[in-house]
Amino acid sequence: MTAPSEPGHARPDPSLSAIISERRHLINLAYRLLGTLADAEDVVQETYARWYAMSRPQQEAIRSPGAWLTTVAGRICLDLLGSARARRESYVGEWIPEPLPDRTEWTGGRPGGVSADPADRVTLDESVNMAFLVVLESMTPAERVAFVLHDVFRYSFAEVAGIVGRTPAACRQLASSARRRIRASQALPAPSARRDDVVRDFKRAWEAKDIGALIGLLAPEATMISDGGGLASTALHPIEGGERIARYALTIAAVAPGLTILERTVNGQPGLVAQRDGAVSAVMAFEVVDDRITRIWAVRNPDKLRPWTDGTDGTDG
Repeated sequence: MTAPSEPGHARPDPSLSAIISERRHLINLAYRLLGTLADAEDVVQETYARWYAMSRPQQEAIRSPGAWLTTVAGRICLDLLGSARARRESYVGEWIPEPLPDRTEWTGGRPGGVSADPADRVTLDESVNMAFLVVLESMTPAERVAFVLHDVFRYSFAEVAGIVGRTPAACRQLASSARRRIRASQALPAPSARRDDVVRDFKRAWEAKDIGALIGLLAPEATMISDGGGLASTALHPIEGGERIARYALTIAAVAPGLTILERTVNGQPGLVAQRDGAVSAVMAFEVVDDRITRIWAVRNPDKLRPWTDGTDGTDG
């Protein structure tokens, strides 16, 4: 990003490097708040537009540009979360946050051969695994913003209050309520190496069309949620039960011959990517508890597969 020239100011902007250095932080914050990289990028662009809409004296009067940018981005996200709830109520089928690949598995640069800016990458940690993001989706906008800012990014409640527009005590209550939602939904995950093994075994059983092995890898109460953004071939409602999920997986294999299943990292966790004729058709994230798969999130919405299909990298491990 370059700073727009300002009449009467030929000298370099002394705050430019400090402003640009905040970009990665803002992308990471906005993705966790909104659940899609595209929305996060829009928020950051709008935040910088508001900064550069100010005069140089106005910019120089701001003691902490980083805090100002975070406040503006947080408020934009809060507004968007309110409208997003209404949009998602009318969304065709289930809505799942946008999955992100690991940077080592990214296949190329942006369209036109331009490399992805490291400042645009989302750090893949426990706060972006799919199970965590799905719980964030169940929160009110204020809960989500207060919780992410305080518990994930370690802002004080006084700082959070300035963004959310409530008292520090109210923000503390919001974060506490969000924390209870997290605790109520969390199960003890299997160790990382075991998660890898279970997802790999699921892939092999799926390729072998071994329904017995698939059922054995799925918890009896397992749930599969698909997000196709209205695609006719996508299940519009969650599929409940390990046996039903196994049969659904075999149905997919039967109606989509030539499907290639690849092991990939999805939001920092073991996952699978389905390709047909060389194009990514689905990205799947898994929750594994006690050596069995308890939840599968399958994203087929083409708009949410952008980081996997056009070489737009949104991650950094």
